[in-house]
Amino acid sequence: MNTELEGNPAPPVVLTIAGFDPSSGAGITADLKVFAAHGLYGVSAITALTVQSTQGVRGLEPTRPEILAATLSCLGDDLRIEGVKIGMLATAGNVAVVSGFLEGSGIPRQRVVLDPVIRSSSGKDLLDSVGINRLRGGLLNMVGWITPNIEELAALIAAPIPNAENLPHAAAELQARSSGLNVVVTGGESDPPNDFLRTTGGAEHWFAGERIETTATHGTGCAFSSALLAALVRGKSDAEAVRAAKEYVSAAMRAAYRIGKGKGPVHHLFRQERDA
Repeated sequence: MNTELEGNPAPPVVLTIAGFDPSSGAGITADLKVFAAHGLYGVSAITALTVQSTQGVRGLEPTRPEILAATLSCLGDDLRIEGVKIGMLATAGNVAVVSGFLEGSGIPRQRVVLDPVIRSSSGKDLLDSVGINRLRGGLLNMVGWITPNIEELAALIAAPIPNAENLPHAAAELQARSSGLNVVVTGGESDPPNDFLRTTGGAEHWFAGERIETTATHGTGCAFSSALLAALVRGKSDAEAVRAAKEYVSAAMRAAYRIGKGKGPVHHLFRQERDA
């Protein structure tokens, strides 16, 4: 009998389904750092290998849908998964696989967060039109949260969004495609960088942001959505979870150090360094 294991209760297990970024500023490895920073045990299913650095994405090799499906099935058979963060899916086939996995997983929809990665910050398309249509028509009904930026929200509703004043209407339009969906529009590209939440019940909240002068902006969307999931798993309310995620990302940006020649990562583990 291993009494040492019995005396160490496990933290909640959360799953990230996303691409692999070799620079670890975004994607799977970044999500795992965010989970660790919040005291969660992260597991992962890789949807694509990328060739990228802080200077941008150079190439992409999607995971075959059958491999992704087998990975998710393997993890689901072994672990009690408390929540899921979904990032880049890369192909329409992978969108379908993730939808099928969630449908039979028993994981509460309220603890499934989708960061709809459609295009990289350097301009490379990361999901084609067929994949976007499958996301709209299927996956949105399996998730409880979606965290697009303004450009991604415009792509999802297939309509332009002229300015931040139009966000409440655009978020409501996306919700009309899927009941039970909380929409958080991240404002990192806006000035000021305010975030907007429209809950499933129609409540609207604005979260004021402050422009941080830094080159450490790579993967901020990944960090936000993973931190949001962590806050939800830890029992925070809708608005509290969004606020906590925004505060975490802002602090991680301020604590960042220089990595690479381009847009570097935030400091995902700043709390551990501070408390050491």
